[in-house]
Amino acid sequence: MTCGARLALPDLRVEDTLCRNILIYGNCRYEDQGCTFNHDQNKNSSQSEFPKKAFNVDSPSFTPSSQAQGAAKKSTLSSQAANAAPFTPRGVGTPNLQQTAEASVFNPAAIREFTPQNYDIANTATNGVPQENGIFNDPFTTLGSIGAALPAAGQYNLYASDHSALATPGAQFYPQHGTYPAGPLQPPNYHLYQPYDTYRQDLQPWQRATYDFFMPAKMREELQKKMFATQQVMPNSGLPQLERWHSLFPLDTHNRKNTSSFGYPSWVYKAQNSRTGRYYALRRLEGYRLTNEKAILTVMKEWKKIRSANIVTVHEVFTTREFGDSSLIFAFDYHPLSKTLQESHLQPVHGNRYRAPSSVPENVIWGYICQITNALKTIHSSKLAARCLEPSKIIISDNNRIRLSACSILDVVQFESNTKSVQELQQEDLVKFGKLILSLTTNTLPAHLNNIPAALESLGAKYSANLKDAVAWLVTPPNPGEPKSIEHFISGIATHMTTFFDLALQDNDEKQFHLARELENGRAARIMMKLMTIVERGELGGAQAWSETGDRYQLKLFRDYVFHRVDADGKPNLSIGHMLSCLNKLDAAIDEMVVLTSRDNETVFVLTYRELKQMFDRAFNELVKHSKTGAPGANN
Repeated sequence: MTCGARLALPDLRVEDTLCRNILIYGNCRYEDQGCTFNHDQNKNSSQSEFPKKAFNVDSPSFTPSSQAQGAAKKSTLSSQAANAAPFTPRGVGTPNLQQTAEASVFNPAAIREFTPQNYDIANTATNGVPQENGIFNDPFTTLGSIGAALPAAGQYNLYASDHSALATPGAQFYPQHGTYPAGPLQPPNYHLYQPYDTYRQDLQPWQRATYDFFMPAKMREELQKKMFATQQVMPNSGLPQLERWHSLFPLDTHNRKNTSSFGYPSWVYKAQNSRTGRYYALRRLEGYRLTNEKAILTVMKEWKKIRSANIVTVHEVFTTREFGDSSLIFAFDYHPLSKTLQESHLQPVHGNRYRAPSSVPENVIWGYICQITNALKTIHSSKLAARCLEPSKIIISDNNRIRLSACSILDVVQFESNTKSVQELQQEDLVKFGKLILSLTTNTLPAHLNNIPAALESLGAKYSANLKDAVAWLVTPPNPGEPKSIEHFISGIATHMTTFFDLALQDNDEKQFHLARELENGRAARIMMKLMTIVERGELGGAQAWSETGDRYQLKLFRDYVFHRVDADGKPNLSIGHMLSCLNKLDAAIDEMVVLTSRDNETVFVLTYRELKQMFDRAFNELVKHSKTGAPGANN
């Protein structure tokens, strides 16, 4: 409340202004306590009428207060004026006065600051203007007004499009821990999607203009090849369609009928499950007749629990006669374009002779040892045995990543004929493990390692003594009463395990770096698809040329600004950095200004990205209202 009726006039003084208490009550109780306004109604009454030249044309109308007009004003006052609180000028009130004042006397100092509570967040207006787009509210302008309604210890999404559910218990996003300041968090007012910047790739300066926004070409090519291999089919292959499996595709076309691994000829197919839609690798044992159903139930109950990064997970085992015989089928995870260790390092020349084009590097050998050790540790800890450690049954997926792909098969096939204990089978795993490493280092298949001591001696000429000792420990039979275990082997190669662990973490950092950049590109792709659904659209809801009117026209000009720019010579400007930057700024709704010009240079708009985002949301929200499929990608 202000004292008196003060106008913005250049020559009006406070002491010439009549106190409002005189007009309302006839006297002012603060007259002797420092009130600086005029308390004499007959004083300077003529001066209240200012010359017309002192007024501005835009000044509000002023009614001078005089003694003659005082009676008229009193007659126009309402009946509630007598109960109005007396006017208290600023700086006059003292503690003694406040203590002796009546309870009904108005005291501004005693008024508590207003704190909004229990109001509807969804109907909150921003700057006096309600949000017209019910789906895509502006998080930057809305958070300031709804912050008081958010629970102090709650969790909420700062960047959610719909803030109507922020106060609900289910809306949880960011925890309010001690590391955050008190009160609601304010989103940063800049480019929100800064590319992840930890891993650096060695690129030339001329390459960074484009490749810095996307994953490396080699990685993209490998992923595309794997996707193509996953979708690859063979028309008129003659392969049957099983009960829940279809689109069978052979994966080992060069394989011969070899019964040395499982005692039965085996084949591998890629197939799609009709229930889940996922792709699996089906290993078929030809001519196997199941005599005891407990072999499947008992064995698969234990093997389905095995989860390891170096073991191909088995999901299902069943029998079928669709191939014209009694076959046993194992359904494993499918890893496209995988090669076996035999195909990668033991290339056949002729007959039964094998040789590799070059020796396997020692660091690669140690990587294989660490991964197989990890797989055997998981298997042996579950009181099981791998039993099948052959180069033709261990696959390499990518970047020297290996997996055991034939576990659990011998447990089912030899369920009744096996007479060895689990401890004995685990000891055999260690010996087979050593022969496998020895075959890779000597370029000889494990079945052809007739003279192991001589192979160990030749190993020292190409590799370190540490590797030779590790292989010798594996292939040497244990002493009576002192069985070896995989834990003992891990303690002996702990240094190499930590080295491999560090390399694995570095590889994970690289992949996370590229994944973070693709996350930003995904946002740009979604907002670009939304923009393309708005511009150049014809009729909508009975409105002709809907995209050429209202906010949609400015969005069309923004489309031209992003994608149709030209240089001074009229040549197209195809800067990918400019396109991604503009789309991300629109998605972040920052306050940066942008100049939009029509193609005929007759119309110019100067807008901020925040205003464009509001137009963008309103236009897309209108499309959603007329759509039957809902809002694609509404949750960014």
